[in-house]
Amino acid sequence: MAFEFDWVDAFTDEVFGGNGCAVVHGGAVLSDETCIAYVRETSLVECTFTGPSDIADIRVRYFLASREIPFAGHPTVATVVAMRKRGMITDGPLVLETAAGPVPVEVRGDRVTMTQIAPQFGPRVDAGLVAAVGGIDAADIIQPPQIVSTGLPFCITVLRDRATLDRVTLNLDALDAYAAALGLDGNNMMEPFWVILEGASESGDTFSRLLMAPPSPTEDPFTGSATGCMAAYLWAQGLIEAPHFVAEQGHSMGRAGQAQVSVLGPRDGIAGVQVSGRGALVMSGKVHLE
Repeated sequence: MAFEFDWVDAFTDEVFGGNGCAVVHGGAVLSDETCIAYVRETSLVECTFTGPSDIADIRVRYFLASREIPFAGHPTVATVVAMRKRGMITDGPLVLETAAGPVPVEVRGDRVTMTQIAPQFGPRVDAGLVAAVGGIDAADIIQPPQIVSTGLPFCITVLRDRATLDRVTLNLDALDAYAAALGLDGNNMMEPFWVILEGASESGDTFSRLLMAPPSPTEDPFTGSATGCMAAYLWAQGLIEAPHFVAEQGHSMGRAGQAQVSVLGPRDGIAGVQVSGRGALVMSGKVHLE
């Protein structure tokens, strides 16, 4: 079976920036095993596989190198940019069917604004347990870490400064202990999403990192789903003065990415999070699967 694909770098307007995603058009019919194998073949963090939907404009399936996940941010941007480049959609509103529920999207050329669902605030996590995962001290964490989901859960962890963020390294033994304490396994891992309250550039307001365990690549260049979780957390905790800001990620990897973020609703009643980014088409072609 042959499928058309596009490789798009998301949350950037330049090729080889931001975070790459291969979009397999019509590939939602493929087996889980084939989709996972394809992600591993590309060495990307995530790929998407699209298909028709009875409840939205298009169905999108999201895969890591280990499993299918309900939602992901940078692949959403990449998927919509790929469809726009092919003339499959036009500027305006669009709704994606995802395993996390319908995701409204607004399209303007190569800029995509997704509205992530209202956050679910889960348990707070012991700072010492989280700090060990990153090889840092509990005192380097300035706010209690907390599990937050706007479609996909992450442990939002705010660090004191850029030097601390740069020192974070993934300790796999500590990650196992962290996962065991939270009752997690490989199918529902919630890695810490490390963030500081300053940008990597003058135009940024936050800067983040996400370190990942095998078989995924060691670090995610830009994590749109976690950015939504982080925004909801920062707004709810009073750590940002305004609900609109610029989030940055990937600069230390040489893959600078940026998103415009807006938290919808008051601090105690967040209705959703809008995450907006651009995408750059890198390559297109045909892939032969199954």
